[in-house]
Amino acid sequence: MAFDPRPVLLEGRHVRLEPMTRAHAAGFLAAAADPVIWTYLPRAPFVDLADVEAWIDEALAAQRAGSEVPYATVRRSDGKVVGSTRFIDIRRPHRGLEIGWTWIAPEAQRTPVNTEAKYLMLVQAFDVWGAMRVQLKSDERNGPSRRAMERIGAQFEGVLRQQMFRPYDGYVRSSSMYSFIDKEWPAAKAALAAKLAR
Repeated sequence: MAFDPRPVLLEGRHVRLEPMTRAHAAGFLAAAADPVIWTYLPRAPFVDLADVEAWIDEALAAQRAGSEVPYATVRRSDGKVVGSTRFIDIRRPHRGLEIGWTWIAPEAQRTPVNTEAKYLMLVQAFDVWGAMRVQLKSDERNGPSRRAMERIGAQFEGVLRQQMFRPYDGYVRSSSMYSFIDKEWPAAKAALAAKLAR
């Protein structure tokens, strides 16, 4: 079976991951209003709707190029956009990809939203597409993000030093690298499903 990730709706009990379109722009702008969201992201905060639309257009161009599959994170209880996430760095010959560009509005943090979104994406990657490896990374300073990756069972692999330059403020970021691999996925999946059931 070919490893060829494409946009597909992913839906759980708490969250719906909708393939990103320009129709999500206003929802993204509202969800990303709190400056704390942007502390570790690799771009400056959204300025206005046109800025969000340009960001969406960049994501969709990457999707057309085959390197990303971007999503809007929608809370099922009220249909509200509460963030975004993507499959990025898709490596078809190696059956690998990364889950990244994830951000969640503060109101939806510390709820099942992000955990279930990761679960849905991991199930899609491993069980549907047949991935061998799914990786995640975080700014090494971002303790909450790193702890969240560890809570869902991702294995810490090390730090990529001076891995990313942020042109808008000149910061040189080092990234903490985590991963799941296919042989570990069944146990991680069971633990994640149990966590969500609680």
